[in-house]
Amino acid sequence: MRNFDLVILGGGSAGFAAAMKANEFSAKTVIVNNNVVGMGGTCVNVGCLPTKHLLHVGETIHKMRTHNLSGVRASVSFDFKSIMIEKDNLVKEFITEKYEKVLRDLSNVEYVEGDAKIISKTEIQVQGEIYKANKFIIATGSSTFIPPIEGINKIDYLTNKEALNLKELPDSMIILGGGPLGIEFAQIFSRFGTKVCVLERMDRIVQIEEPELTYLLQRYLENEGIEIITGVEVKKVTQKGREKIVKTILKGKEVTFTGEHLLVATGRRPNTANLGLEKLGIRLGRNGEIIVDEQMQAGDRVWAAGDVTGEPMLETVAAKEGMIAANNALSENKKVMNYRVVPRAVFTDPQLSGVGLTDEQAVKKGIKCMCRTIPMEHVPKARAIKDTRGAIKIVINRENQEVVGLHILAAGAADFIHEGVMIIENRMTIDDVIDTLHIFPTLSESIKIAAQSFRRDITKMSCCVE
Repeated sequence: MRNFDLVILGGGSAGFAAAMKANEFSAKTVIVNNNVVGMGGTCVNVGCLPTKHLLHVGETIHKMRTHNLSGVRASVSFDFKSIMIEKDNLVKEFITEKYEKVLRDLSNVEYVEGDAKIISKTEIQVQGEIYKANKFIIATGSSTFIPPIEGINKIDYLTNKEALNLKELPDSMIILGGGPLGIEFAQIFSRFGTKVCVLERMDRIVQIEEPELTYLLQRYLENEGIEIITGVEVKKVTQKGREKIVKTILKGKEVTFTGEHLLVATGRRPNTANLGLEKLGIRLGRNGEIIVDEQMQAGDRVWAAGDVTGEPMLETVAAKEGMIAANNALSENKKVMNYRVVPRAVFTDPQLSGVGLTDEQAVKKGIKCMCRTIPMEHVPKARAIKDTRGAIKIVINRENQEVVGLHILAAGAADFIHEGVMIIENRMTIDDVIDTLHIFPTLSESIKIAAQSFRRDITKMSCCVE
């Protein structure tokens, strides 16, 4: 038996953030990583990092083929295998630089690979070895949710992990799910030349974002040749040779879709099964998530962080939660997790990003809100770069003029949404935003122009009007 001050289950963003904070307290800590994707967790291995690289590659190919610049002539060819090798090398570099090297500098932290099983309120077992500690942090992440569709377990379907490890470019692909993951993969493979069909059971893609922006995004994706079917109920899946057959009900009729690959992108579930969490006496929600309080505490001497606690399942949120969990486990100076200002993004082209409340969410909270949505064609920089796709929407509290939500569909939206983060974090009013100087011409200037639309007709403004 080996004794520690703290046991952390999970070696992803939340686990490493917790370990770094624990090291600051000189707490003897062990990280046990039973995440099948390896050190660093989902984000760096089979999530954020590799997908954003492939989206960038696809965008480069697409723009070379379809640019609208007069006088520019370009041709493009690519090798799919080389692209995937470059992606793999990038992932390896990040694991080495951001995890392995970081771990070596954590003098009070030990890292162990293996399946952990909680055997008592103070002990876990990993490959026959027992580790004892008075405090636990559970940060085991999440995995793809596989819906209970008839036949799904009898076919060779893909999740994000398998899709990122394909050695040959598919001729065709059906994607179940029109959320962020589904549509990002749809654009990746479509721009590489795969015929892609997205099946979404709801009436629109990316349900958590503003309808005006998601309908626009769907139109742009369809214009690229991606087939998107909404309001569809998947009933059964079968396989004939390499072909996947998906039987659905669409508008009351039976409709069948076929493709070489079937990618399941129907959401994620917390990794809480088979850990022995019942030994710690903690509660789980209806989707298997660990229920925590605002200090990330799940029970007596137990804290949890990251995807294992449920939505929002974002890498930055996981890291923040991990830090707070470790701080509160080891310090009397308690911290609380604030979800009021959490930025989010879908890295399609154009990008869809938001922070704060949507129009609908504001109304449900009892806020008497006012909104303005302006197309990006009113933004000089967008016209200068000849990419006016998208729009920006601002939601304000009508009574005090405070900005409560900011939502953007545009090139680079994920990079300049952070101005919206600061606006909402500091409870700025719409006039505060108008009074803030912006560089001309920039895409982020769209935020000021959208703010000005609450006070004047922006179609009758010259550039840089205050």
